[in-house]
Amino acid sequence: MKRHPVFLQDMEQVAGLDLPWGDFAGKIVLITGASGFLPAYMVETLLWLNEQKKLSTPCTVIALVRNEDKARQRFSDYAGRGDLKFVVQDVCAPIEMEGPVDYIVHAASQASPKYYGTDPVGTLSANVLGTHQLLELARSKGAKRFLFFSSAEVYGAVASGQPNEQQYGYLDPLAVRSCYAESKRMGENMAVCWHHQFGLPVVIARPFHTYGPGMDLGDGRVFADFVADIVAGRDIVMKSDGLAVRAFCYLAEATAGFFTVLLKGADGHAYNIGNDGAQSSIVGLAELLVSLFPERNLRVQKHDLPCATAYLQSPVNRICPDITKARDLGWQPRTGLADGFTKTIRSFEPWE
Repeated sequence: MKRHPVFLQDMEQVAGLDLPWGDFAGKIVLITGASGFLPAYMVETLLWLNEQKKLSTPCTVIALVRNEDKARQRFSDYAGRGDLKFVVQDVCAPIEMEGPVDYIVHAASQASPKYYGTDPVGTLSANVLGTHQLLELARSKGAKRFLFFSSAEVYGAVASGQPNEQQYGYLDPLAVRSCYAESKRMGENMAVCWHHQFGLPVVIARPFHTYGPGMDLGDGRVFADFVADIVAGRDIVMKSDGLAVRAFCYLAEATAGFFTVLLKGADGHAYNIGNDGAQSSIVGLAELLVSLFPERNLRVQKHDLPCATAYLQSPVNRICPDITKARDLGWQPRTGLADGFTKTIRSFEPWE
């Protein structure tokens, strides 16, 4: 099995952290949306722990996916392994599984803004109907932990621009784009309600902008577009003024954050997962990426945004996480923008 050096470095980094990995020994871990960008690295981390014999007894990962072909292609390196099993179904449908389920990570969701305008119903359904199905499954199985993947979008137009987990801003429920943020808010409330009423041990992760190997370069988000341009040797074309400021977290460090929340977070609590030390305007990020590869002779071009587009832009000008709570659990992101995006771009290119 030949895997990209960037991936191997990432796995060693995540699995080498001082976390109670032994809690997964012999356990069944169900991950929904498992072939998606963020949860796929969680799947691979667990398989890496098995492969490197870091668990006294291997864990079993159950990957719940809607598109079996896509999932098997994403995890083709693990074909034939007994520690990875697939369940193919819509997460919004009743979930019937035999045997125990010890940990549940609910990450199935359409997270790209290009879907908010074209499929708002599908976007919100996984976060509400799917969350109901998974919470009921967790309750029936007596799961040890339930991790709900929320989003920084739940904060809305927060005044500070750097919210902690108790600060929220305006979110228009009549705006179609709110289908994602409002349903993530509802998913969070459902999780804490199941915790309150049934004692279900739930924790919530709120990822901010995350990038890294394996991300969909065609998902419509600008930083994915920028990486795709550099990989293809194209100039980066700006379709806005690029003044919005975002904090960008490298995937391996975000994955470490998710596992930290799952294994060490307090029941009923939410945790911001993002890199407050890696902020940039969108245009600044574009210029940085071009500068990382001067030999490609690329530049940043600015054009007006076309009137007709499925991409619904965020009205928030600046968003950066306050990660004090996650730091208190022992998690600390350290990868800067130049290093993280260099590794990301290299991960999409041949290495032999």
